[in-house]
Amino acid sequence: MRIAIATDAWSPQVNGVVTTLGQTRDHLVKEGHEVFMVTPEGRRTFPCPTYPEIRLTLFQGRAIARELDAFEPDCVHIATEGTIGLSVRRYCLKRGIPFTTAYHTQFPEYVRARFPIPVKWTVALLRWFHKPATRTMVPTEGMRKTLLERGFEDVVIWSRGVLTDVFRPDDPVEYEFDGPVWVFVGRVAVEKNIEAFLDLNLPGAKVIIGDGPDRERLSQVYPDCHFLGYKFGRELARHIAGADVFVFPSKTDTFGIVMLEAMACGVPVAAFPVTGPIDVVRPGETGCLHSDLMTACSCALELNRWDCRQYAETRSWGRSTRQFVSHLAPRDLCLADAKVA
Repeated sequence: MRIAIATDAWSPQVNGVVTTLGQTRDHLVKEGHEVFMVTPEGRRTFPCPTYPEIRLTLFQGRAIARELDAFEPDCVHIATEGTIGLSVRRYCLKRGIPFTTAYHTQFPEYVRARFPIPVKWTVALLRWFHKPATRTMVPTEGMRKTLLERGFEDVVIWSRGVLTDVFRPDDPVEYEFDGPVWVFVGRVAVEKNIEAFLDLNLPGAKVIIGDGPDRERLSQVYPDCHFLGYKFGRELARHIAGADVFVFPSKTDTFGIVMLEAMACGVPVAAFPVTGPIDVVRPGETGCLHSDLMTACSCALELNRWDCRQYAETRSWGRSTRQFVSHLAPRDLCLADAKVA
């Protein structure tokens, strides 16, 4: 099939959405599909207020429409609710083309963490955005239930995977400070709730891998913690594998691919019992969930690292991509249904 995927989140951004879409595209191509990515790459962009790492694409609707007309996709998938997502949504509705969407981010909670905007206002806006879609894909059953409770329709599960050949337990980094080593990987931003981790009175050392708008402030407030910046590929995997526990303090993630990456490295997860961790972590086996993050950390420290690795080996991007394809809405199928009706 010829599949068009529209996303405002794309390289050089580093986050779970970019990882998911990049792996999905690569596996779609491997399976013989032709993929056209509608992204900010090569377009005029502007920095997002309060988060300049994210670039917004404006006034590109006509150019995007011409590109999609030339590609003639069999299926259109809109991955994000940003300016590119809006342009492609408008394109599909104007031409009567069916499309699917994805809900990657708990955007209402992210907005509320930065601005005094009621969650229900943002929920209403997102419900409007996704309503015309044939299906809206979410990564977990917990997220599916949340959206259904908020009035969304036709919500289906599209899970995630992990590269177990990259993220593996062997050849771990030997940190130059006393353990145990507690590691966090992700955006250093307010919505990740990192201070809940940094405030803990844990023995050993706390390591933060990643970057974001709050890194400079947090590194000054917590001078005893180790902020290492971005790491990628095997270097990232080695740093995770060198830790004793992976701490995931976020309460706003829909999944948390980094938790699977930690498990693939043989590192158990400590997290709150919220959407994301409750669907990814097997309590008492691959991690510990508790409303008291300190309790979760202490529990995770006692778990078997091999159990984490074995669980991660069951989660492949190939499986995730086949699930994605099964949820798409091909144009010819919809036309055939219309003729029968």
